[in-house]
Amino acid sequence: MPSSYDGVMAMATCPGCLERDERIAALERRVAELEARLGTNATNSGLPPSANPPGAPKPVTKKRTGKKPGGQPGHPPRLKRRLPPERLHKVLPFVPSHCDRCHAPLPPHPGLDDPEPSWHQVAELPKLAALITEYQGHYRTCPCCGQLNHAPIPQDLKAHSVGPRLAAALGYFAGSHRASTRGLEEITEDVFDVPIALGTVANLRTEVSDALAPAHAEAVQVVRAAAVKHVDETSWKLAGKLCWLWVAATSTVAAFLIHAKRGWKALTALLGEQVQGFVCSDRWSVYDRLSPFCRQICWAHLKRDFQKLVDRGGAAAPLGRQLQRVAERVFVAWHLFRGGGCDRQELQVRLDGPARALERALKVGRRCADGKAAAFCENVLALLPAVWRFVVTAGVEPTNNHAERVLRRGVLWRKNAFGCQSEAGCRFVERMLTVVQTRRLQGRSVLGYLSEALVAHREGLPAPSLIAAQ
Repeated sequence: MPSSYDGVMAMATCPGCLERDERIAALERRVAELEARLGTNATNSGLPPSANPPGAPKPVTKKRTGKKPGGQPGHPPRLKRRLPPERLHKVLPFVPSHCDRCHAPLPPHPGLDDPEPSWHQVAELPKLAALITEYQGHYRTCPCCGQLNHAPIPQDLKAHSVGPRLAAALGYFAGSHRASTRGLEEITEDVFDVPIALGTVANLRTEVSDALAPAHAEAVQVVRAAAVKHVDETSWKLAGKLCWLWVAATSTVAAFLIHAKRGWKALTALLGEQVQGFVCSDRWSVYDRLSPFCRQICWAHLKRDFQKLVDRGGAAAPLGRQLQRVAERVFVAWHLFRGGGCDRQELQVRLDGPARALERALKVGRRCADGKAAAFCENVLALLPAVWRFVVTAGVEPTNNHAERVLRRGVLWRKNAFGCQSEAGCRFVERMLTVVQTRRLQGRSVLGYLSEALVAHREGLPAPSLIAAQ
């Protein structure tokens, strides 16, 4: 007769009990995973702050200093810039006529020892109204034979009803400030006092897009050949269908591309079949086809991943906190280097310890009881050369913030316009964003370039360079 112990063991190992325990364990894992997904926000994932769920912590929390808002004592003043004489419409001088002390009359012209006059400039818009040129083709009847003669208006003059500067201004409002087609119609009528049809506005957008095609191609070639570029992507819509807005940016040039895919085909459409130079990006899987020795993965994203481990709790939490301490040391050293507090050799010395600590933590973490945490550690270990590229290569930064800042204008355009309705609309968006963001990175006028490009396009001349004469 079996003992009570044997009976208990038999019950514990019966097929039904094992199946029940496995089911319970699977459900517990699923609950834990769902709870982790519910806790996803901008501080522990790539979710943008605008998509944070209610009650989520702010991405950046700063302690109140108790100081009043505004400029603080010791802050260098930003003085008003005096515009040069050629920019002045008129000058109104105030000249003292009599001495304040003895009341003697003063000379009308300054003496050799008199200081320069004080100044104050006021900017004002003139009454805005576009200049209208009317071309007339007159008729004349011959007094000898009665033949009616007509001097027709040249076809090249009749080809356009909106001049290049006004067309460039509308393109600027659309591409730089995301004005809609109807908004452009209202601006043209209310600001420039020119009634215009919606169809004409749409045609002007097409013309601007065609004029900017060479500039877009030029920017793409520059970023492809660049030694370092930052790459990122965000969702877009084409007639309601999901596609992707990509950007590759250097310090002075940004190239945008709207593509149906988010994979390798889209990346090579932007960067070329043979990707050159170093690519700074997040850990999206498509970049894994690049050599880790030619990449820099974003530490800002890693920092959020470390926070996600902490928020998962359990075995992942202590690992996450350990990695957070490493990230803190990395950013302290980088900010010191960027601010001129140390040179590159000292930066390498300062980050030697954090690099060793990170590798040790990841190797231990890949045996973590939390499967998600273990997989994360395994993935980052495979990318370890791409974690530290910024330490040894000039021009490479530890974050992909540059691409995200450049891409932000496209994100705002998407939120405002909900994407595009046609392929032609996508080409307009990517070309306008390329020109606007490139000129902004260079600190140069967007409107001036748009006007030059339109004049060249209408006259059949080569397009002005977007890159040259920086």
